[in-house]
Amino acid sequence: MNKLCSVFWDVDGTLADTEMEGHRVAFNAAFAEAELAWFWDRHLYAELLRIPGGRQRVETYAGHLGEEFNEEYLAQLRRRKQHHYIERIRSGYVPWRPGVRRLLKELQLNGVEQWVVTTSGRDSVNALLEVNFPHGDSPFQGCITAEDVCLGKPHPEGYLHALCASGFNKNEVIVIEDSAAGLAAARAANLPCLLTPSPWDQELKSQFHQANAVFDHLGDKELPCKVLVGPPCVQEQVKLEYLQRLIDMAPS
Repeated sequence: MNKLCSVFWDVDGTLADTEMEGHRVAFNAAFAEAELAWFWDRHLYAELLRIPGGRQRVETYAGHLGEEFNEEYLAQLRRRKQHHYIERIRSGYVPWRPGVRRLLKELQLNGVEQWVVTTSGRDSVNALLEVNFPHGDSPFQGCITAEDVCLGKPHPEGYLHALCASGFNKNEVIVIEDSAAGLAAARAANLPCLLTPSPWDQELKSQFHQANAVFDHLGDKELPCKVLVGPPCVQEQVKLEYLQRLIDMAPS
């Protein structure tokens, strides 16, 4: 029997609801400052979220409009977007998803290492963690971000990098994700994956069967979770015991 030693967490849409009221609003503020006649509403942004990484979304959207920006312009736009995103976090517009804080604490208390593996930039991740763990009590032992890899999700490079850096074997780790790209990255790295789907990722529903378990969220005492795919969760909260069960059931 393999023991669960580490959990690899995605960030955007998994740890916190960062996308619609965080990144999207920050992008629009940066566009306005740059005098770009762009506005990403919720529907459009949901479509753009199929493209992993903010810079890639900007470049893809610009390409559809026949526009092209140089490196300096893109870097400046990114800096302004980051500024607005961090302000959104500090102002309380980016809530953690249900059950996340509870599970983070339980895993930490039981000596299970936790790593962030994300396509987002390091500044965005640091801002989220610094605001939510201001006393240096972050439960994460490591962080793999866009700056650490050449290829973002759905490529498995981020997860393979995290495996190498953490020193754990594939049969000692589970991934928690929310998107089709994240699920594909975990599967390509041959890691078991628990999904808490983001509502805007419409293509993910047809891929639920590829995950080891799927929940609407991780669950809290006042807000029980619902199993969509996978073994029953009688406590109606995803806990260490349940994650260990998924490890035990995963093919070796």
